[in-house]
Amino acid sequence: MARRKLLTPDERQALLGIPDDEESLIRHYTLSPQDRLQAEVRRRPHNQLGYAVQICIMRYPGRVLGMDEDPPAAVVAYVAEQLGIAPDVFASYARRIPTRFEHSHRLAKYLGVRTATRDDRRAALLAAAEAASATESGLPIMTAVVNELRRRGALLLPDAALEKIGLAGRAIARQRAEAALLNGLSVDQIEQLEALLLVDPAIQQTRLAWLRSAPDAPSADNLIGLMDRLTFVRTLAIDPQRQSRIHPERWTQIVREGDVTPAWLVADFGARRRRATLVAQAITLEQALTDAAVTMFSKLIGRLFARANARRKKRYVEAQQDTTKVLRLFRDTLRALVTASDTGRNAIDVLDDKVGWHRLLQAQPEVEAMVRDADPDPLLLAAERYSTIRKYTAQFLETLTFCSSRKHDSLLAAIGTLKTLQVANRRTLPERVPVGHLSARSRKLIFGDAGPDRRLYEIATLAVLRDRLRSGDIWVEGSHAFRPMDEQLMPKPAFTALKASDDLGLGVPQDAISYLSEARQTVDFNLKRLAYRARNGKLEGVRLEAGQLVVTPLPGDVPAAAEELKWELADMYPLIEVPDLLMEVHHWTGFADRFTHIRTQEPPRSIPAMLAGVLADATNLGAKRMAAASKGVSPQEITWKRIFHTRPETYKLAQACITDGHAQHPHALLWGDGSTASSDGQFFQASDRAGKRGDINLHYGSEPGSKFYSHLSDQYGYFSILPISATESEAPYVLDGLFDHETELDIQEHFTDTGGASDHVFGLFALTGRRFAPRLRNLKDRKLHTFEKPETYPALQEHIGVPINTTLIMEYWDDLLHLAASIQTRTVAPSTILKRLAASRNPSQLARALRELGRLERTLFMIEWYSDPALRRRCQAGLNKGEAAHKLKRAVFFHERGEIRDRSFESQAFRASGLNLVVSAIIHWNTVYLGRAVDHLRRQGRIIRPEVLKHVSPLSWEHINLTGTYAWGEQPVLVDGFRPLRLPKALAHAA
Repeated sequence: MARRKLLTPDERQALLGIPDDEESLIRHYTLSPQDRLQAEVRRRPHNQLGYAVQICIMRYPGRVLGMDEDPPAAVVAYVAEQLGIAPDVFASYARRIPTRFEHSHRLAKYLGVRTATRDDRRAALLAAAEAASATESGLPIMTAVVNELRRRGALLLPDAALEKIGLAGRAIARQRAEAALLNGLSVDQIEQLEALLLVDPAIQQTRLAWLRSAPDAPSADNLIGLMDRLTFVRTLAIDPQRQSRIHPERWTQIVREGDVTPAWLVADFGARRRRATLVAQAITLEQALTDAAVTMFSKLIGRLFARANARRKKRYVEAQQDTTKVLRLFRDTLRALVTASDTGRNAIDVLDDKVGWHRLLQAQPEVEAMVRDADPDPLLLAAERYSTIRKYTAQFLETLTFCSSRKHDSLLAAIGTLKTLQVANRRTLPERVPVGHLSARSRKLIFGDAGPDRRLYEIATLAVLRDRLRSGDIWVEGSHAFRPMDEQLMPKPAFTALKASDDLGLGVPQDAISYLSEARQTVDFNLKRLAYRARNGKLEGVRLEAGQLVVTPLPGDVPAAAEELKWELADMYPLIEVPDLLMEVHHWTGFADRFTHIRTQEPPRSIPAMLAGVLADATNLGAKRMAAASKGVSPQEITWKRIFHTRPETYKLAQACITDGHAQHPHALLWGDGSTASSDGQFFQASDRAGKRGDINLHYGSEPGSKFYSHLSDQYGYFSILPISATESEAPYVLDGLFDHETELDIQEHFTDTGGASDHVFGLFALTGRRFAPRLRNLKDRKLHTFEKPETYPALQEHIGVPINTTLIMEYWDDLLHLAASIQTRTVAPSTILKRLAASRNPSQLARALRELGRLERTLFMIEWYSDPALRRRCQAGLNKGEAAHKLKRAVFFHERGEIRDRSFESQAFRASGLNLVVSAIIHWNTVYLGRAVDHLRRQGRIIRPEVLKHVSPLSWEHINLTGTYAWGEQPVLVDGFRPLRLPKALAHAA
């Protein structure tokens, strides 16, 4: 087995190598007068130069020049220039090994350094262990080792010895963390943990596997199964506070290793590692099961009322025939009464003649029933499914502990009442029950003429509980997702310290008055200018009709020559198999090396197997069938890479590797500078078991599915993707992609369609210093919010809405900054906060303040949208790129008819990440060969203008074979490192 390594070649060169760039030469290898004197007393020029070079290297990086090592030529030349000696004389010095060693002994005394002793090694080991307590990454650990030796004045050991110390330090850190997690466990607890790895005859599997295989499709039985698992894991009595005994990064590493390791492999661990892994699994599983139970409860209650509303609509449609019959009878009755009025006859006699009194009497009960049931409350319809809800309600309320920030919360009292009724097995409500959490309409239904209705009270209470859990007004003990908002944000002391040092790094000043004063002046001036231009017809593509601004759609700006050039260049792409394409992009960027082993942090030993696993995700084929369809890799290799190398963080690093490489390619600069981006959701239908978990969005049809929400730069570089529910709003996830990526892109302006826009999103974009530019549907129906009265801008009075509540913004300005700083530092995902703020039917003051800020920023944006056609064109172009890229994604994600069949969010996230990565590789490969094709045409004398070429996208895939048997490891025939272009015969002859 190959020796484990902590450093990659690039990291080793950066930390231990001899630098040869100009800045490092000046910083480290400029000789002092004393240094020159030390060198010049040597008798011969080659000894003088060699002695000076050894001074430099012994000072930095702090080691002796190796026996067969030649320093970089740039270092020798720089030192030789200072001594006035020809650099080529160093070759004579390099051959004299005894002289080099003699000089190194003298230099050690001159520089005050020594060979590392046992104490030095021990100190370096302790430094490595200290650094490794917070990380598994090799570079920080090795940096600590090197720094400690330098601090103690010891020369650096050989690279292999240094890495041996680093590996030993990491092992010590692991052992310390494991011991800390296990300290204080009783013998019974340890036995219970060990029993998790034994096959339980009652369930025919290990308890650990049973806990991990929790169901996620919303149903009453599955929710009961979740709560059974939660109850079981609580019997282990593992205190969650054990997590705080070790560094958060070390805890995360132990959890990651445990999550991906099968139960049979955990059983093969050493005793301490095995038990520590089980402790971490018990704590995280308790949190995960709690979150899953609350999430499933929320979905079940939401689905209950969604179906109630659907039945209500269905009943309305089914009653249309009876309604029409009654309306005809009412029409005939009106006609008879009009006739009686006109003729002076008795109304009853006329009704009897024209309509028939007996008909009216017969219709009376039917009409009364229709009036009573014309618009049934969803609560009444939901109560028709009470038997299903009753299956899990009692256990759900009993298993979980709910908390509230309110002192005397009626909802918590109501939950206690329901639990008491269940214990007492009572079906009727007591005379007095908590009702403060219920709406007036619900109370009227519950406490009707027939007396209190237990079913309606319970369902109404559960509906309120769902809403308040989603908004964060109520939280659950032991939950990670459903906890107080303050616990999810940056700690208040840390925020206060950042604010005091003026280091928040936000897009707004720390003083609300300064921000609002500037905004007031900007809004007033821009509105007056907009009104003037609108009155005088000076707005390009915008006209004023009946007091309303109307925007004319922009004409297409793609020249006809671009379309012809696109097809010509597409025919020049080399034909390629998708495995070869991935291998070539890896050779260019090294992205596959970012899929490091979860424990050793080493890159995959079999790149083809790693790429096969990625392609299995991207094409929706799956790892097992990819192994069957692949030549050159075994199923075991793909499975191993999937388990131990494929993680969300490694996918992000690999994605960043391709995207950054793509952004640096000269041809990519034609499309943009990487400062703008767009995001959009793409719907994929779900089937089989995933269909039970998927949601139905009628906008995409009547079948369930999920959306992949992705972010694309103006250079066609993907940098984020996330699977979300088909029914979820896209707006909360717009900011997620801008913060949750590892690329070097600095996105300053972001485009979305209407689905990604909300006032809260506008507010957060402004706070975090980014520009939000959505393409808003029904723009004329959206109001502008000002500081002044609408009469101040008479030409735009129809567009002016309620004024900005500046008092609210100023009062909660500090909380808004705290929220933005938490997002900026990646303490919390923006979607987590935005979903909470939008979920409450009674928004908090913070939510209202953010909405007011968003209204102000949206007003400024809308004014610019009306005034600046360049902004409209830029936004349209950005969105067009994303929509065009959807076709390429659809072409790659073709197996299983392009339907999602993964039930878990984690599996869907892997599918989405693999799809993004492979599509990015295709785009980058196309860009490289697009540039080569253009260069070839220009060498033939063709004039290709950049303004035409920028409309040729790298989204073609007709030249790529995505199907069939995947052959890995075959060597292509390359010319100068690239595949030859496909050239027409005439063009090839000319070439």
